[in-house]
Amino acid sequence: MSRPLSAEEATAAAVAARHAGRWRTRMDTFVIYAILVGVAVVMLFPGYWMIVTALTETGKEMSYPPVLFPQPIAWNNFPDALAAAPFPIYLRNSLIIAVVATAGALITESMAGFAFARLRFPGRDLWFGICLALLMLPFVVTVIPRFIIFKELGMTGTLLPLIVPYWFGGSAFGVFLFRQFFRTLPMELDEAARIDGAGHLRTWWSIILPQSGPVFVTLAILHFVWFWNDFMGPLIYLTRDEIKTLPLGVMKFYGQYTQDWNYMMASALLMTVPILVIVLVGQRYFQRGIATTGLGGR
Repeated sequence: MSRPLSAEEATAAAVAARHAGRWRTRMDTFVIYAILVGVAVVMLFPGYWMIVTALTETGKEMSYPPVLFPQPIAWNNFPDALAAAPFPIYLRNSLIIAVVATAGALITESMAGFAFARLRFPGRDLWFGICLALLMLPFVVTVIPRFIIFKELGMTGTLLPLIVPYWFGGSAFGVFLFRQFFRTLPMELDEAARIDGAGHLRTWWSIILPQSGPVFVTLAILHFVWFWNDFMGPLIYLTRDEIKTLPLGVMKFYGQYTQDWNYMMASALLMTVPILVIVLVGQRYFQRGIATTGLGGR
């Protein structure tokens, strides 16, 4: 039978247990941070390698062993890449598609989200379920039917196939986010507007939209990034060089017999700069919009 601990021994044991607990907490924190740093390095390395390749001299892009710090730094790759193709024209086309299509998607998605969140009509939940089901529909399933439709309408070879669809419904994902955000707003706003004589359209425009900054910025960033980086759509519909976009322009450096990897990475890096600026500027609203659109409503 063990003897009871004295006061000094009990105090020493408590101090030892406390120190052991602190040590375990520090080790757990160290392991967590080490894992996060490792994941961050893995995620950021492709971007770093793009920068390294963009600053590498022609002919040395595939040198072995790989060079992590190019010497000398070929700054001339950037002006040479821009001079090799009509990138100002590609930039104009990309901006037109990204801005106009994003505006159309935001307007139509917010209207549909308002209807699903604030209005009561027969079959509302059924139609919303069908809308969500569209998220599971692969893009390749609709490529051929959409191409046939736009060909019959005489729109192929123009920017319209990449813009018009988003002015007639946008995307199911955008409708879902708007609907989730609108459901967090009190219904008393609609009731007060109705008492003042406002219809559904006026309520959507004057009451709901001014309070929807976070979700608007969130979807604006997501849509702009998607349209800016879209490669498959322009590849299918844009046949003439003067209406091609930046992603198609970057592929000019990838030929059947030669691949100018440094010029390709230089132009891709320049194409990435506007996206980084937009994301950094709207980061606060983007995080807030993602957080609020997941809240439940009535």
